[in-house]
Amino acid sequence: MLQATHTLFDFSDDADISSWTVVNDGVMGGRSKGHFSLTEEGHGLFRGVVSLENNGGFSMVQHGFRSLDVSGYRSLVLVLKGDGKDYQVRVKTARNDYYSYTFPIKTNGEWQTIVIPFNKMMPQFRGRRLPDPPFPGKHLQEVAILIGNKKAEEFAIEISRISVSTGLPEATD
Repeated sequence: MLQATHTLFDFSDDADISSWTVVNDGVMGGRSKGHFSLTEEGHGLFRGVVSLENNGGFSMVQHGFRSLDVSGYRSLVLVLKGDGKDYQVRVKTARNDYYSYTFPIKTNGEWQTIVIPFNKMMPQFRGRRLPDPPFPGKHLQEVAILIGNKKAEEFAIEISRISVSTGLPEATD
């Protein structure tokens, strides 16, 4: 079965990353520091240090764009290389929504293609699951990656491409 995809962001050595912003826990008094840049190979690099000082504990990079109709798609696809740590992928149907739809991912130090079904992305606000239904998969206006593992740690994750797909991950035994 053929799968259709739509690229949300494809990194290259001359990609314009001005629409990507880092949000650290400093918005709540914390002291974590995340940075976002392009590598020489043309990948997005989100790296930094998570600090638990001053009630901190997270760093996030987010990409906002014009509202995109994703009703013909079923999943979010990320091609990335992490550092073996856990991260959270977040999406919003509108940038001004107070909550995000989230899905936890575990990186393994190698390049991975991670396929996240829309119906597995659950609404969350400030780390708490909301009793609402999963991501409806109709409109998309923001994609983000967050680290917040309740421990002080350095982190680094490279991103090659983010897209939406009509496909779903293959079932594993």
